[in-house]
Amino acid sequence: MDATDLSFLRANLEEAHYVSGSILIEPHQKTEYVYFPYNCVVSIINTVSGGSTVEVGTIGNEGMAGLQIFLDADAVPSRTLVQVAGEMARLRADKFRELADRSAGCRKFLNRYTLAFLAQVSQTATCNRAHTIDERCARWLLMTHDRVTSDTFNLTHEFLAFMLGVRRAGVTVAAGILQKAGLITYKRGNITVLDRKGLEEASCDCYQIVRTEFERLLETQMKSRIG
Repeated sequence: MDATDLSFLRANLEEAHYVSGSILIEPHQKTEYVYFPYNCVVSIINTVSGGSTVEVGTIGNEGMAGLQIFLDADAVPSRTLVQVAGEMARLRADKFRELADRSAGCRKFLNRYTLAFLAQVSQTATCNRAHTIDERCARWLLMTHDRVTSDTFNLTHEFLAFMLGVRRAGVTVAAGILQKAGLITYKRGNITVLDRKGLEEASCDCYQIVRTEFERLLETQMKSRIG
């Protein structure tokens, strides 16, 4: 972005702290804002008949929530909420459209980010069908770890089960396997990543496939705390 675009953002962004569980975008309702996480993590959730839920997309400081505005749509059938608490900025939808319409650099990034995010969503669907709960849990923890600024983040069993679309008992077993292997600790809703490399080895290959695609399309090295 050039200096004019940055000045526009500084004048129109609204920054705030968001707690876990905060609803940003409701399904089938008009999207009023787009959101840019700084150190929090945002999830896109689908709900099926009977009330079961599963996360289909994860967003952190590599991207934005509310991509439908860029795609000229006002509403989507999914719910967008804060997964891990932290700081985030929001921009009114009309201001975002104004910026995207006039900035070639912004449009280029958003086109590439859209492709990367679609790759994540499609790989998540594959992962949910093909891999075990403990592999999926490891993948999810890695994706979250990439997007926060600490090795420790707050997450309850209930919320992790909500994200993975499984029963709490399944999450308890999966987290126990990872903890027994010395990869994480899990106490009172706080997860600490102890062995990043080991966690990658415990995950399915979906994590690396998505990460590689983001780095290729966005031409940037995603943050890593390996070693």
